[in-house]
Amino acid sequence: MGLTARQLNRATLARQLLLRRESLTVADAVRRLVALQAQEAPSPYVALWNRLTDFEAKELDVAFADREVVKATLLRITLHAVHAEDYPDFHTAMRRTVRAARLGHSRFTSSGLTIADADALLPHLAEFVASPRTSTEIEGFLKDRYGEPKRGAWWALRTFAPLHHAPTGGPWSFGARSSFLAAGTTSDPESEDESVQRLVLRYLQAFGPASVPDMAQFTLLKRSVLRLAVQALAGQVEEREGPGGVTLFDVPGAPLPAEDTVAPPRLLPMWDSVLLAYSDRSRVIPPEYRPIVIRRNGDVLPTLLVDGYVAGVWRPVEGGIEATAFHRLDEEVWKGLATEAAALAAFLADRGSTVYRRYAHWWTKQLPSAEVRLLPS
Repeated sequence: MGLTARQLNRATLARQLLLRRESLTVADAVRRLVALQAQEAPSPYVALWNRLTDFEAKELDVAFADREVVKATLLRITLHAVHAEDYPDFHTAMRRTVRAARLGHSRFTSSGLTIADADALLPHLAEFVASPRTSTEIEGFLKDRYGEPKRGAWWALRTFAPLHHAPTGGPWSFGARSSFLAAGTTSDPESEDESVQRLVLRYLQAFGPASVPDMAQFTLLKRSVLRLAVQALAGQVEEREGPGGVTLFDVPGAPLPAEDTVAPPRLLPMWDSVLLAYSDRSRVIPPEYRPIVIRRNGDVLPTLLVDGYVAGVWRPVEGGIEATAFHRLDEEVWKGLATEAAALAAFLADRGSTVYRRYAHWWTKQLPSAEVRLLPS
């Protein structure tokens, strides 16, 4: 018998630590979760707050400072926080895709440099950023090297070169002005196939069971590349049948909770990985809500998770958390959300910053709502 849609939902929640908070170190949690979307600096913090018992933001500060957890451009050519030991394989697996997206772009080609020039720059760039450097400093380095500005070159290099974002301080470790640091040891580009295979295994551990299109959505790698990786992993992955007969892959022995497993309410951050890890977004997002929470420009709003599915959105406001429910929720659900919101508001207040303020315009665009409440009131 094939897996049901609800079983897949519960599998995702279990592997993403959303069925119950667990007592793990930050590094171990990030290893379990595989990758936390991080283009908005507070999001990895809010993601871990939703998943760990007694999580304190300073724990992630320290993990970033010690480079146990690193922030870099990786999956889907966006910023993610990953365990430092995963970075080499993830970077190598994504390198070809990211290079093609950047070095073939007119923004790079207009710099007058060739692909060979960009490759030749990499060891010199790594030497220059052996200690943290700002974009302004790196653009100055390129100008000194070529006698004129090469902004298009830095735009490309900052994405595919082996670089970490260096913490710059502030309430969420990373401020508006980025600083960069050489990643150090990375996998050999010749090991790309093996790195893709390891990325697939890590993805399935954290998000399986999943299809090849799901893997492609999570990574932006070509489906043909991923199919070859799955074939090479014969014996390490198993096939399962999903809803509608779709072929899914998984790692043996991974959690598959019963579909009636209770899922507590959660207030997920912007761009939480569970909302972006699948081609079939209905695993967590009801189809009618997808265009509301995933906007056409790519913004993914902070969401209310009720019984394991997106049921609304939230934002910090004066006095607490404003929760917008897309459908009617019973009072017991509201009580659970209020408890979560009170704890989240306290967590955010400790950092002295209102998160996601610049996305407030989405709330002026007539979000559909059955009810709006200020929580925890």
